[in-house]
Amino acid sequence: MKTRPVSWDDLRFLLAVHRDRSFFAAGRSLGVAASTVARRVEAMERSLGRALVHRSNDGTRLDREALRLVVLAEELELGLASLVRDGRETEVSGTVRVSLSEGFVRPLVPLLARLHAKHPALRVEVISEARIADLARGEAEIGIRIVRSASAPIVSKLLGRASTGLFASRDYVERRLPSAKLSRDVAGTHDWVGLDASLERLPQEQWTRAYGASRFTFRSNSVFAVEQAVVSGMGIGLLGVVQASSLAGLVELDAAATPPPVEVFLAFRRDARKTSRVRVVAREIEADARRLLR
Repeated sequence: MKTRPVSWDDLRFLLAVHRDRSFFAAGRSLGVAASTVARRVEAMERSLGRALVHRSNDGTRLDREALRLVVLAEELELGLASLVRDGRETEVSGTVRVSLSEGFVRPLVPLLARLHAKHPALRVEVISEARIADLARGEAEIGIRIVRSASAPIVSKLLGRASTGLFASRDYVERRLPSAKLSRDVAGTHDWVGLDASLERLPQEQWTRAYGASRFTFRSNSVFAVEQAVVSGMGIGLLGVVQASSLAGLVELDAAATPPPVEVFLAFRRDARKTSRVRVVAREIEADARRLLR
């Protein structure tokens, strides 16, 4: 039986499954039925003569060969996006509102500055607040989220998973943890910094408590406040690795278990994709965030 070569149209289905971790969510992102996604992936598997996607109760998982195809798909996607940008979208103007939690402000504002340099007529407003802006009601066009939106008008694309770790200031380590190792049996004797009760259901916060954190000397709903409390030596905190790398004077502790990563989603209204300026900003954020989170 003659097999047909794999095309970009095939690869985009595999890329969607990789990003969204299920056939159903991939179909929603692509605007097709989950059964269509499954058929396209199965056709690729038959063509290549091997399984690419494995299903489980936790979603889908791609094997190593499939991940190589995903890298190729992302390169093609970026190349096609560049052609569009250089062709139809050289003149992008207007205002785009981007909703970010505080933890994403530091890495993404430089990207937005570069984007403005490409498109001087583009204006970006960043909404950073404890209350998440409602994209469906038009409070912002684009959002970066750590939870997938369940709202029908909103598209959520998995950008990647941000690694986390336990960090303390160099001063705290010198005073309390000279070896920079933190085992479960002594975690309860140390001071901790964490998010407040409104956010304690997050998997990362629950993990710190399961690891033994109990004595919280500082808690806040502000990521910036948590960062500064850790930097100031008030205790041990769970921070994103990329986030912590930009803060001076922090030491990553050697823990007996690996903290869970943070899933990061790009969210936007379905109808916003028709707007050139929103499409450009969303595409640039997605490309930059994937490089950071890979």
